[in-house]
Formats: sequence, structure tokens, C-alpha cells
Amino acid sequence: MTSPHRIAALIEAAGYGPDDAIVVGARQGDAPAICVAAGRTAAGAPMTTGTVAYTASLSKQITAACAALLVRRGQLDTESALQRWMPELPTWASTVRVRHLIHHTSGLPDVLAFDDLQRAGLDRTTGGVLEALRQADRLDGTPGAAFRYCNAGYVCLAVVVERATGRPLPDFAREQIFEPLGMADSRYWSGPAPHPPGAAPTAVHEPAALSLGDGGVWSTAADLLRWDLALERDELGVSALLHTPGRANDGTELDYAWGLGVRTHAGNRVYRHGGLWAGLSSQLVRIADRRSGFVIIALDHDEDRTARLATALIDDLTA
Repeated sequence: MTSPHRIAALIEAAGYGPDDAIVVGARQGDAPAICVAAGRTAAGAPMTTGTVAYTASLSKQITAACAALLVRRGQLDTESALQRWMPELPTWASTVRVRHLIHHTSGLPDVLAFDDLQRAGLDRTTGGVLEALRQADRLDGTPGAAFRYCNAGYVCLAVVVERATGRPLPDFAREQIFEPLGMADSRYWSGPAPHPPGAAPTAVHEPAALSLGDGGVWSTAADLLRWDLALERDELGVSALLHTPGRANDGTELDYAWGLGVRTHAGNRVYRHGGLWAGLSSQLVRIADRRSGFVIIALDHDEDRTARLATALIDDLTA
């Protein structure tokens, strides 16, 4: 059983100092969660398990869960063509299937590079991403041929969810996921302000993306631990689907399921995903065979340091 002292030692060993803003929450079995927090937000508030922060790519598993709920209800077929849901895209959309979006095998062009958008004076919004895709005359690869991480695919998946339900994604997620699971401090946010009221802002000159699907969720360490536990208990009835890895066209199994990386560590199944943005680095990890998991939210963008801490926590929880 880990302890606050042990977690604090691992945080320090990973390279975090006493002034670095970070919160780590860990759970094991049915025991109460253990949380350690340090530092302050840019607004001067102390970091806590209730600090609302941008989750970046951790949002993908929430978006995937929304899609999975529709699959379970027969409202969405993962074999359906993207063109069915987004006819405004070029003809290449007829070759892309919904499952390609989910497993990052779509071959969509990467139109979300923040530096490029910043130089062009554009915000990273869903509308901006869709306009860039409409202007793309071809895909970057054959759909299903290979895994290539693609944020634009999850922006499209969010649009598919909205069009399949006839509802805005933030409303659907609130009613079907956040409220039923008691995640009261979680929400999708698309602006126009750079962050929800009361949330910890990201880097001043690099506000969080306002696109939905690939990102867009603002949450807390406490809520993310709740989400992790809900997947373990299959409270939404879609965990088996969310944990199913994708396959390439040649049958090769991928190490990516529905918004979740699938790994093995010391013989244990590990579901892991990170999030990264200017002023934010996060990890959400569940060790299925040990009924344990943890979340890291650090208000910096040192991805390597956060990954080191995550690996150390996995070692500790599987020892």
C-alpha cells in the first residue's frame, strides 16, 4: 500500500521542487484515495485535488466514451464512413471509417499544430480544425494502414457524436457521463474565454485549445480518479468496448483502444494516457489487475518529468 510520504518522495525524485504546482491522486482497491499536492496556480491559489485544470488529451477517453454509449444504443456504427456524418469534407472522407478516428488510423492530415496556428493568428477551435480539413485535398495515409496519433480525428469524432445525437457534445457528456458519475467539476469548454470561471489558466501567451474532442475537458484530480474508478467498475456499461484495442488492416493489434493506451507492466494490464499543453502536463493511469490507478496534473509542460513520475508510480503500485 502506497502512502502520502511515498508519493511525495516519488514526486521529488522525478524532479519536482516544492514550488512546482502539482497534484497526484492515487487509489488502491477499495481504500480511500491518497492525494498529495504542492505549489500554486498562476492565479496564486494552492493546488488541491479540487483545482480545475485543462486535461488536454485525457479528454479523448471521455469523447470515446460518448461514442461508445451511442454504439451500445445502436445509434452509431463504427464501420460507417466519415462522409456520412460530415458530408462537407472532401471525397476522401468516404474512405475513412469511424473506427479509424477512434484508433488513430485515419490517415487524416495533422492540421492542429499549435505553432502553425499561432503564426497564422488563428485560435485552435473546432471550427478552425474543420475548415483546415475542408481545404485538405488528400489524406496523409491509407485509412487503417498504420497507427499515427491524430488530434484532428478526435475533433471529427466529437462532431460525429453531436450529429448522431443532435445535441452539443458538452450537453451530452454532462448528462450521460459527468452528472451520473458525480463529476461535478468536469466539463467540456469551447470558450469564448480561454478557460472556465475559476479554473487554473494555462500559460498566459498560449491559452488552452478550444477545440472539442481531442481536448476541451477541464476537470480535477478528484473527478479524474472518479472517472478511472467508474471504468474499472463498468458503471457506464461500455468499459469492455473502451478497452478493446484497434487493429490495422493487416490484422495487427494496436496498443491503443478507445482513447486509452494499452500496455503491460510486470505482467499487469495498464491503461494509460497523457495530456500535454503549454503550462499543463498530465497522466491518467489504471493498473487493471491491481485495481489501482492514479492521476497526475502538473501546471507545466515538462512531459518527460511527468512521464518519469508516472512510471515510478506504476512501479510502486505493482511492486
